[in-house]
Amino acid sequence: MSRLSIDEAVDLIENAELTDLGKMAFEKKQELHPDKITTFIVDRNINYTNTCWVDCKFCAFYRHVNQDDAYILSFEEIGKKIEELIEIGGTQILFQGGVHPKLKIEWYEDLVDYISKNYPTITIHGFSAIEIEYIAKISKISTREVLSRLKAKGLYSMPGAGAEVLSDRVRDIVAPKKTSTATWLNIHKQAHELGIKTTATMMFGTVESNYEIVKHWDYLRDLQDQTGGFRAFILWSFQGKNTKLLAEHPEIKKQSSNRYLRLLAVSRLFLDNFKNIQSSWVTQGSYIGQLALKFGANDLGSTMMEENVVKAAGASFRMNQDQMIELIKDIGEIPAKRNTNYDILEIYR
Repeated sequence: MSRLSIDEAVDLIENAELTDLGKMAFEKKQELHPDKITTFIVDRNINYTNTCWVDCKFCAFYRHVNQDDAYILSFEEIGKKIEELIEIGGTQILFQGGVHPKLKIEWYEDLVDYISKNYPTITIHGFSAIEIEYIAKISKISTREVLSRLKAKGLYSMPGAGAEVLSDRVRDIVAPKKTSTATWLNIHKQAHELGIKTTATMMFGTVESNYEIVKHWDYLRDLQDQTGGFRAFILWSFQGKNTKLLAEHPEIKKQSSNRYLRLLAVSRLFLDNFKNIQSSWVTQGSYIGQLALKFGANDLGSTMMEENVVKAAGASFRMNQDQMIELIKDIGEIPAKRNTNYDILEIYR
């Protein structure tokens, strides 16, 4: 079958029956994952600081440096969080924060070094392209050097955060201080070239068009063709509570489950060179998260021992390992705990 074009994908989003999309996406998933194994990971989000100068209008988590509740976690506080994760069998930390205006490369090197030396069983999946860009700027070095130096200290992989929608028109509205589409893609390309695998993400449901959504996927598919460096794609909907963006654009409506599943299914069909697509139960809730497994997703993501950013914007769904196993078994698939590489650690039959 030939690849979907941008126009064909837009047409599917706008005109296809939801049940037909689910059937097509599920068939595509089965081609890639015929063993019927659905994975998840036990990890913890650690937001090392909530201090940020970027002022994304869709974010309710950030604080300015002079606000009373702005913080930077000490290495000891971070270590305690990691120890709690290890106690429940966790293998990875998703490590990101606000873009702190004063922290330079040396601080980040010391942090990554501290974690990798004290907690060698924990994989560090951390720092968005936005953080990498600013660390480079304030440290007066290149983004490639930032990535190379952090990798040397123990950074293993990088999340796709900060992509939102890869359209400069959209980015100028929702986060005008944030890095451009070209820079986001280039930093991920540099990471891949240095042997740092990454994930790719999309936050939909603000001011983007269907064309801009598919063009975002097209950028990702092209880069994946070049580097093969993306491990997974994760799609989630904008959570508007407590955000400046919703106050400025009251016409933005909460995204329906139908819309989420529709986009998820078409992403599975369009991103034909991505093996793994994650369900976003954190924004959709556990049962739509489960239904996503019938619409192309093969991974339930993280048990999310700690999550602060989405929670600050009004979504507070929770799920533990036992609940994930139950949801996966409930649709006739086989649950398996994985690591960052998507290697299977344990199967629950």
